[in-house]
Amino acid sequence: MASAAPVQGIQEETMCPICLEYLTDPVTMDCGHNFCQGCISTYCDKWEGYGPLECPVCRDRIQKGNLRPNWQLGNIVWKIRQLELNPSKENLCETHQEKLNLFCEEDREAVCVACWRSPQHRSHRVLLMEDAAQKYKDQIQLHLQSLKKERDEIPAVKLREEKRLLELLAKTEAERQKIVSVFMQLHQFLEDQERLPLAQLEKLDKEIRKSQDENTTRESKEIPRLSELIGEMEETCRQPASKFLQDLRSTLSRCEKGKFQQPAEKSLELEKRLGELSQNNIALTETLKKFKDTLPSEREKRRRESLGSHRRVNVTLDPDTAHPELIMSEDWKSVRWGFTEEDLPDNPERFDILPCVLGCEGFTSGRHCWGVEVGGGRYWAVGVARESVRRKGWISHSPKDGIWAVERCGDQYQALTSPETPLPLSQVPSRIWVSLDCERGQVTFFDAENQGPIFTFPPASFTGGRMRPWLRVGRSQLRLWP
Repeated sequence: MASAAPVQGIQEETMCPICLEYLTDPVTMDCGHNFCQGCISTYCDKWEGYGPLECPVCRDRIQKGNLRPNWQLGNIVWKIRQLELNPSKENLCETHQEKLNLFCEEDREAVCVACWRSPQHRSHRVLLMEDAAQKYKDQIQLHLQSLKKERDEIPAVKLREEKRLLELLAKTEAERQKIVSVFMQLHQFLEDQERLPLAQLEKLDKEIRKSQDENTTRESKEIPRLSELIGEMEETCRQPASKFLQDLRSTLSRCEKGKFQQPAEKSLELEKRLGELSQNNIALTETLKKFKDTLPSEREKRRRESLGSHRRVNVTLDPDTAHPELIMSEDWKSVRWGFTEEDLPDNPERFDILPCVLGCEGFTSGRHCWGVEVGGGRYWAVGVARESVRRKGWISHSPKDGIWAVERCGDQYQALTSPETPLPLSQVPSRIWVSLDCERGQVTFFDAENQGPIFTFPPASFTGGRMRPWLRVGRSQLRLWP
């Protein structure tokens, strides 16, 4: 079949660029390209009213009247067709040297009668070459019709989508105006509500100051009066008995009338009114808290959406990977650091230098999350690792080496990047969510108590192996949950 490529090249040169069939009554354009006379005439009639005519192949200007019959090319086309009707050795089976006049549908190749009867093709469905060609041409025509229909529908689809997008933009602007209007009303309402208690406090403040002034004035008058009365009474007491008793009734009357009249305890009333205002303020604070709870912050919503889309998985620890100094619970959920090595087999899966352990579960797709209780331990690391992570010898903790984790080392928290990234946490986490997104190649850590984000590693590629939970246990105890 050495000459198959040249023959195929000649066949391609004798094909019409418009109908993709052998040229019929070939004509040559000014640019040198050849077409069926019927195809190029139809093309010119169709596009003549849209401007200057162009060659369908090279886009050079052409004229409808300059169609020159190419008799020589027509003869070549006729001879090629005859060759197909009377095939030479190039259309013979290489194995049996018989004519390839059958087509195997199983292997999608031309075969001869001997091939058909051979064990390789005996059970296959075989058609005559012409029948097979017609069958698959019909299938391709159906595909062509579908493709042309899709191509013709693209402008309409684009127009519909553009219309929808414009409608969405209009709705977005309308919602924006609604939000602005609502918050303007809310601001006005709050300002109005603010004025009333402030006015009441201002009035109460004035009354308190007025009472202070009245008390000061009363005291400044009463003290001299009482001092004078006391002096007179003391003088009366020093008089002889007869004189003293003679004016006794008058003296007692003056003592009774001269007593200091305690003012009404107005401060109690003022304190009561202040307490009522304080209770209103407490109620307002509670209302504000409830209102804020119904409108979580954008960061909180993103966190809830992120964790909400992750499947919470019940993970356990793999004892075959645990370092010999680690002691695991019977349910394989908890692990702590011991001070002596257990007598365990040194299997290939086991970590032998650093006190690490992997989870039993592995993930290759989807979004998953699980929790780790770190308690008050001061030396630990939690995260995920590739299943192929190195187990023997010293291990470098970084994504480059197949580990994505955060750690606590004494009073310092850091993400195990290269180099490490310090984590300025506002509070010490006792439980941590580990979030794994296999599709995005992302690992994120959250504080399970306040739901605040701790750290998110840059996206990476997790293809080529499973991702498993990973723990490194220092002088601490870690537990998986739920």
